[in-house]
Amino acid sequence: MTTPELCAHLLAVAGDPPPVRTDGCETCLAIGQVWVQLRQCLVCGRVGCCDNSIGKHASGHAGETGHETIRSLQPPRSPSSAE
Repeated sequence: MTTPELCAHLLAVAGDPPPVRTDGCETCLAIGQVWVQLRQCLVCGRVGCCDNSIGKHASGHAGETGHETIRSLQPPRSPSSAE
C-alpha cells in the first residue's frame, strides 16, 4: 500500500498550528460585527469568520494574502446519545 502524497498547501504548514491570539474574528471584533464560526489561518495564525458569517473575513484574508490553508476553531461536537 502506498502513502498518499501531501498537497503543497499542507507541506507549507507542516508542524504545530500557530497559537490562537484572539477570542473571535479579528476584523469583526474591531468593527463590532458578529460571526457564525471561526477559522484560523495555518500560515500566519490570523483568526477570521467563516463564509456563513456576514464578513467572510477568513476568505478575505486568504484572497488578500494567498494563505489558503485554514482550520476550524469550533470545539468538536460531542456525539448525541441514541436513546
